[in-house]
Amino acid sequence: MQINTSTFFHILFYFLFPKIRKAFVLLILFFSISISSQDISPAFLLKMDSLIKESPITYKAIDKVLRSKRKDTIHMRFFAQRALNKEYLTGQSYALNQLGRRYRAYSQFSKAISLHNQALYAANTANNLEFKVYSLNMLSVVYRRTDAIKTALDYNQEALELAETVENPSDNLKRSINVSLNGIGNLYQTLEQYDLAIKQFQRSMQLEKDLGNELGIAINHQNIGECQEAQLDLTAALQSYRTSLAYNEKINSDMGRIICKNSIAQIFIKQNKINKALAILEPALRDSKSLGDKYITSAVQINLGKALMQINRYSEAEKNILEGLQLAKKHNLPSGISQANLNLSELYGRQGQHKKSLTYYKKAQKFNEEISNVRNLRYVNDMIIRYDTEKKNSQIEVLAKENEIVKLKLRKNQTTLLISGIALSLLAGIFFILYRQYQLKNEKKLLTLEQTMLRSQMNPHFLFNSLNSIKLYIINNEKKNAVYYLNKFSKLVRKILEASTLKEITLAEELETVELYLNIENIRFSNEINYTISIDEDIDIHTVKIPSLILQPFLENAIWHGLSSKEGEKKLTLTANPGKKGFITISIIDNGVGRNAAEKIKKNKVLKRKSVGIDITKERLSNFSKDYQNSFDIEILDLFDEDKKSLGTKIILNIPTF
Repeated sequence: MQINTSTFFHILFYFLFPKIRKAFVLLILFFSISISSQDISPAFLLKMDSLIKESPITYKAIDKVLRSKRKDTIHMRFFAQRALNKEYLTGQSYALNQLGRRYRAYSQFSKAISLHNQALYAANTANNLEFKVYSLNMLSVVYRRTDAIKTALDYNQEALELAETVENPSDNLKRSINVSLNGIGNLYQTLEQYDLAIKQFQRSMQLEKDLGNELGIAINHQNIGECQEAQLDLTAALQSYRTSLAYNEKINSDMGRIICKNSIAQIFIKQNKINKALAILEPALRDSKSLGDKYITSAVQINLGKALMQINRYSEAEKNILEGLQLAKKHNLPSGISQANLNLSELYGRQGQHKKSLTYYKKAQKFNEEISNVRNLRYVNDMIIRYDTEKKNSQIEVLAKENEIVKLKLRKNQTTLLISGIALSLLAGIFFILYRQYQLKNEKKLLTLEQTMLRSQMNPHFLFNSLNSIKLYIINNEKKNAVYYLNKFSKLVRKILEASTLKEITLAEELETVELYLNIENIRFSNEINYTISIDEDIDIHTVKIPSLILQPFLENAIWHGLSSKEGEKKLTLTANPGKKGFITISIIDNGVGRNAAEKIKKNKVLKRKSVGIDITKERLSNFSKDYQNSFDIEILDLFDEDKKSLGTKIILNIPTF
């Protein structure tokens, strides 16, 4: 019987001493990477070259040919290089993602991230949306394994946004959507919002059932069980874990089996059924070590130590928990580190070693606090977005009620006109109705403008990006900066909400809001924007009235279309001077790339958002000017040097004051 290179190394692995197994796993991977074409069978070479020649662009078509070898790092590494040489970048992306999954299974997370990033680059170069989404989801899974919640969520949301741009997605793209939904459910689970998490998992599971994907169904049952366990509904959790185990048995998933068995044993420990737990955990530990996944091995060892502690087998318990803790530390698994430290604290407390018990308890608290900081900030972001959505829905309901009231008034007027029968009354009634309709149309238009204005000021992208920037200060332990900018952000949100209810405000209040906005946006640019606000001494900013929130759209345009793409020094200047009689002149000058360059950059973007802020502002200024003798004026100038090279853009607003 002929044994290939990969099989030989796997057989040899099982006969080595446990302490050097980990090193030998890495040695196997090294040989897998260094393999030459002479170790690839002629049949596979023929199949591979045929696939590259046809160059299919869907995951399903490629996987149909390579599925039997996708867990084989030798073949995937060779195919990735072959596909690159033949400029078949979609095939290269497939192979690199499969390699990343294998490294993830061995808890080599940094290498897995590198491979998935290479796969994403190949997919972007090939402009293959399906593989872009797949690569982003794979990156999210790796980061979630290391409790990097923020980064994992960013990749999930980016994948979901890309996938939802397709009107009729393929089955594989639908599966990627389900993976994204499952990831968002994991976010809610991490934030301890278990009911919301269960809803996401149930939604994802239903879509997986429609696709007949039993692996996806198994994963969602497992996730639901974890939420139920956290809610102390142990009976329901046990049922969910057993259902997941049944699906994993059906599809013969070794990893799925171990995860489910570990979870079931964890329930037995909580139910004080220690013998049942041990009967599951001891073989599960052997299987997880054979599989080579350090993440699940760490979890099983920590649970095994917990079970042994319950029956006073302290020496064995300590050995297993310490080994699980060592794995968790080595592979950066914060949740495992926290749980292991808590278990050690309890173990030493039972043995009367109270000083040692307190030391491990403090270590666990430290890790819990670090994880909690990220979770709490994400929770605040969710609350703000939810509040914004609810407020917009309330405004729509108010408009609907007002329309209903208008209809009732019109019916009453029509009844009066029919009864009167007098020509003069009929004519007067017609004029009244026409006037009322005109008035209502203007009122509705104004309400729509204000609603659209608020949506543009409080759009979820701005809120999400601002909080992400603040979150980085927390992650980097820059507490003072985090508190400073979080206070700025909350004050800006409050001022926007307050100003949105007013037709006009003083220039002083508008400038305060503008400065808060520029402060927050400048975080995204690492404070690279040098902005100045200059007000002429002859202007009393506390008496001059202007429309509320009128300057932000112009500043946003200057930053994101002018300065964001500029290299080098970034400048932004806002000045206010007395204009001609009855006017105040406000100028906004940036040294950005200019409108022509900004338009070209915008066309090359994959995801485009239509900016309506300037048009809304013009309509609001028009309505504002109706109450004054003079009308407003806006002038946009492109600035150039002597060689016709763009120096930026200047916006001049002439706003009437009486």
